[in-house]
Amino acid sequence: MLFFPFRESGFRRILSCLLVSLSSLILFGAPAWAAEVDVYVRRYLDVQQPVSLPLDSQEQVRSFSATDLTAGKRFFEENCKNCHVGGSTLPDPTVPLSLQALKGAVPPRDNIQSLVAFLRKPMTYNGTDETDFCRAVPESWLSETEAENVAAFILRSAQKAPGWGNTTF
Repeated sequence: MLFFPFRESGFRRILSCLLVSLSSLILFGAPAWAAEVDVYVRRYLDVQQPVSLPLDSQEQVRSFSATDLTAGKRFFEENCKNCHVGGSTLPDPTVPLSLQALKGAVPPRDNIQSLVAFLRKPMTYNGTDETDFCRAVPESWLSETEAENVAAFILRSAQKAPGWGNTTF
């Protein structure tokens, strides 16, 4: 029995349950449902229900859940964040991942398909040549659905995240 200086047995029971739960988290990790949705996605990207994002230049849309955007965020953090922290572009700070900059690219990168195409074959901002700043993400590394989740995270961040895509540091 754990020793607590409190006499109330109810309090001791509650505290014991909390300690057992905490030790379970430490030993076994968080349950799968706890890691399903990132807090940033819920709070700053304002994704409570699935959100519709532009799929292509013909104004078709596709819905993405908070879980989809969380998966996209995880890939972005593991592979893109070193150069694109907060939606900026460290190799060329004049070309951030803001919605305005994505729309101004050639071709525009303001929809899911165009961002996935960029991930597969990164081009310069004016579209004249391949770029060495971003590495290509082949389908053997990231499936089409996973690439769409990354694109959805970038687009939703450009739409909603405070400070995303700033050009000043």
